[in-house]
Amino acid sequence: MSARVLIIEDDEEILKFLRRGLAYDGYTVDTAIDGQEGLSLARENPPDLVVLDWMLPGMDGLEVCRRLRAGGPVPILMLTARTSVNDRVQGLDAGADDYMVKPFNLDELLARIRALLRRTQPSRPKVYQFADLTLDTGTRQALRGERIIDLTAKEYELLELFMRHPRQVMTRETIYDDVWGYDFGGESNIIEVYVRYLRQKLESEDEPRLLHTVRGMGYVLREPD
Repeated sequence: MSARVLIIEDDEEILKFLRRGLAYDGYTVDTAIDGQEGLSLARENPPDLVVLDWMLPGMDGLEVCRRLRAGGPVPILMLTARTSVNDRVQGLDAGADDYMVKPFNLDELLARIRALLRRTQPSRPKVYQFADLTLDTGTRQALRGERIIDLTAKEYELLELFMRHPRQVMTRETIYDDVWGYDFGGESNIIEVYVRYLRQKLESEDEPRLLHTVRGMGYVLREPD
């Protein structure tokens, strides 16, 4: 689904220009010509991003920005003719995520909207594939061919690390940091234990080995010997 953008702008010409440009770029667009109307629209149909004018009749853009920010983490791009550094500071301190000065370039504004949405929207789940091994990060399910592999939480995290870095040797230190987040100490055999668990599940029907030991270094996910 396309992202929903709410434009709060009292200049009708600028409003039409923005609505046309965003709609052409694939966004669903709602509009309001004053702050109170914009806040009401944001409550009734929460947008993915707000383009907000500073100089609005009644409630100004700074107050609208504060109230929007108090209501949630929606990204806000403030659009205004006020150009001083102090104005920018006030806008950002009120909760704006970005600040553009009028007159503006539409292509730049669209690029800034895309950047804000990338930063705030959750990334899509990835599906990793290596040889006949598949790992779906959305469902957290692993498959060897058509066979479903049941994994514990730590086994999943360990396998995901190897699937993110195929054919790269993962040292013990890297594995500790990524999977456990702290050091068990040089004498701990926790990695060896979990690698053994993982191999047993990956090879339970005598499939070729994919998770190999690199002596003195660590482990690597690579094609069978």
